[in-house]
Amino acid sequence: MKQTSIEIVEVGPRDGLQNEALAVATADKLALIDRAIGYGARRIEVTSFVNPKKVPQLADAEELVAQLPDRADVTYIGLVLNRRGAERAIATGRIDELGAVCVTSDSFGIRNQGQTSDEALAAAMDIVALAKSAGRSGQITIATAFGCPFEGEIAIDRVVEMAKRAADAAPREIALADTIGVGVPSQVADMVGRVREAVGGLPVRVHFHNTRNTGLANVWAAVAEGAATVDASLGGLGGCPFAPGAAGNVPTEDVVYLLERGGVATGLDLPAIVDAATWFTGVMGRALPAMVSKAPAFPG
Repeated sequence: MKQTSIEIVEVGPRDGLQNEALAVATADKLALIDRAIGYGARRIEVTSFVNPKKVPQLADAEELVAQLPDRADVTYIGLVLNRRGAERAIATGRIDELGAVCVTSDSFGIRNQGQTSDEALAAAMDIVALAKSAGRSGQITIATAFGCPFEGEIAIDRVVEMAKRAADAAPREIALADTIGVGVPSQVADMVGRVREAVGGLPVRVHFHNTRNTGLANVWAAVAEGAATVDASLGGLGGCPFAPGAAGNVPTEDVVYLLERGGVATGLDLPAIVDAATWFTGVMGRALPAMVSKAPAFPG
């Protein structure tokens, strides 16, 4: 294990909710963000600035962002897929960081963003430049890095090539996303190691879905290979409207338990996360996928 500490990005308010059938009230989303700050999250993906017809759950992006707590110690991230989304995020005056997304396959890119893979990468690099010109930071996520729902296996050389090109935009970090939850630890270790070598010292962030129950093992493998940041979603909610069968994200409480018990500091308060998950279960009106918040506290 190379890492003694890790950063966690709480993605529940965006990725956790975007695929849910229940229309979560803006007030509840704000309460979720407030609770995330309370348990120690200092980078939070709060919403996305995308077509509200395609992602109606996040149609309140501007309304939500206008009411965010005024916290100088918290980075609010807005996901954007194109220049129009980036301009909307910047215009709020409250989004600190733009999260740009590109994809490894043309099939997914055309369905998700109306762009080929290369066009999506160019757009992501342009978004980072736009963010910087507006005094914000920008990061680039390579989605479907571990497999595509339409094209299947993705060559690791393709991911490494995209990461190397993305690094030319000097983003805050390069993120590798297992959009449909097909990755396994050996693949994760290989990819994180090779991408870290290719991007010239830029931090590598990882985003895992637990579709096939490999998410937590993949977190451990990524951290062991030097990933600096891990995405997680309170309760384990999450999914992609454009990726058939994409199940929830790795749960914040489960990731924190795994890492802290393994000697990797996260800076997050596990009992407070469990309390928040109990509250969030009530908001959603059903049991959530996370395990740690259902189990007795240990040590007791």
